Amino acid sequence: MSLEQLIKNCINQDAQAQSQLYKQYASKLFSVCLKYSKNYAEAEDNLHDAFITIFSKIGQYRNKGSFEGWLKRIAINTALQRYREDVGVYDIINEGNIKDVEVDINEDDVGIEYLLKIIQELPDRYRLVFNLYVLDGYSHVEISELINISTGTSKSNLARARMILKEKIENYNATPNSKSL
Repeated sequence: MSLEQLIKNCINQDAQAQSQLYKQYASKLFSVCLKYSKNYAEAEDNLHDAFITIFSKIGQYRNKGSFEGWLKRIAINTALQRYREDVGVYDIINEGNIKDVEVDINEDDVGIEYLLKIIQELPDRYRLVFNLYVLDGYSHVEISELINISTGTSKSNLARARMILKEKIENYNATPNSKSL
């Protein structure tokens, strides 16, 4: 079945088409949810909630841009909404001008599993800003609107996230037998 037909069938609430769409995109969207969630269980919840939104709003997709991109945006927004609900009232302060830190990562020195683990361990807002900016290409203005913080705070959170990651990577590389972690 073509993607166009699959979408039409999902609009008509065809359970078989919805199941096929889920099977086709669940693993990709779960990876997105995991980037923006505190843990595996929360990522599963976000994936579930994202698919509820996808199935209820699939009729709004207008074949402009990639369908997968549309799905990913819903998954990201679902995780960010959960974050906004969990945080409640934001501590919106500009954390000052923190020097932007670059993190040089040699893939031979740090395994991808370890890198994903330390990104997951970042404080929530630092992880969200880092993922949105570095991994998904959002601007600081867009991030500030998405998670209701100032642009300066977004930049500061990114710098702090990079500092934490840099420190953890340096400690990892300085520890004997760290490659087996």
